[in-house]
Amino acid sequence: MSRMPTITRAVGRTGVRLLASGALAVGLLSTAPAVTARGATPHHHAPHHAGHHHAGHHAGRVGSAMAVAMHQKGDPYAYGASGPGAFDCSGLVYYAFRHAGFRHVPRTSSAQAHFAHHISRSHMKRGDLMFFHDGGGVYHVGIYAGFKHGHRMVLHAPYPGQRVHTERVWTDAWFPGTLRR
Repeated sequence: MSRMPTITRAVGRTGVRLLASGALAVGLLSTAPAVTARGATPHHHAPHHAGHHHAGHHAGRVGSAMAVAMHQKGDPYAYGASGPGAFDCSGLVYYAFRHAGFRHVPRTSSAQAHFAHHISRSHMKRGDLMFFHDGGGVYHVGIYAGFKHGHRMVLHAPYPGQRVHTERVWTDAWFPGTLRR
């Protein structure tokens, strides 16, 4: 990120925004998982990136990531931000999981969807990831926060003007993923 001020001076703030928007659009279009007609993605396993760890080790780190993310509640949404004082959706996941020791978590929601091990909804635990999709692929990611009053809850950085918070899931167009092994 140390080169960003140089880029900003060279092309101006608008140019940087256009460049970032274009990169995001290309990333979403080229790396989004295929969605079937019923709105589910095929289950697959992400490559194992960090040596041999047992399931309990990963589960403990997922719990740590959830705790880190919970401490960000109230922080503002900012497009492209990954903390510590502001976040976009994938930036919150990136920040929380990196701080919990997951060194290889990618930065964008689409790349995170490819990186995570896809699981069934019935196997979800707090701290797992929720990937929201539409016809163009994954557009949002949040962290599963459990059930409240019979509804699944998601912790996320939703959109400009909002802050990191937990809320009821608003759509059925999502699939779960986990970094637990």
